[in-house]
Amino acid sequence: MVVLVGPMGVGKSTVGELLAGRLGVGYRDTDEDIVAAEGRAIADIFVAEGEAVFREMEKRAVQVALSEHEGVLALGGGAVLDADTRALLAGRRVVYLSMDVEEAVKRTGLNVARPLLAINPRKQWRELMEARRHLYEEVASAVVATDGRTPEEVTQAALDALELKEA
Repeated sequence: MVVLVGPMGVGKSTVGELLAGRLGVGYRDTDEDIVAAEGRAIADIFVAEGEAVFREMEKRAVQVALSEHEGVLALGGGAVLDADTRALLAGRRVVYLSMDVEEAVKRTGLNVARPLLAINPRKQWRELMEARRHLYEEVASAVVATDGRTPEEVTQAALDALELKEA
């Protein structure tokens, strides 16, 4: 199993699907699991239930996915905030996909349905990264910068960093 972590908009889903294809394994995304289980968008869960309720859903989704899935797994940007989740990631192949704020602006525009970035997105993105960067690094067995790279280049860099061979 390979687990992808990193901030929102870094390309975990895109790279995850490419990586799964190159390795000949399945792909899963815990955010997609939550949306499917709840029947509503994550932004709607944040608004209706609040962040704490969403984080509990996320924690359960990660636990289930880690126990059931054998392929490539992408985690939501905030999943590493939970200490139990970080403990579950210990000893696994975890790739932290990193990017700087300017790349985040280019990729997401920082104005899409991102509930944690509703007001002053650049400042909030920087603050989120200051709070989370060390957690991403803590769980990572490899760090792959995505700035200025295509998804294919990032996928190859992840394969190289983990010393994995294609299927």
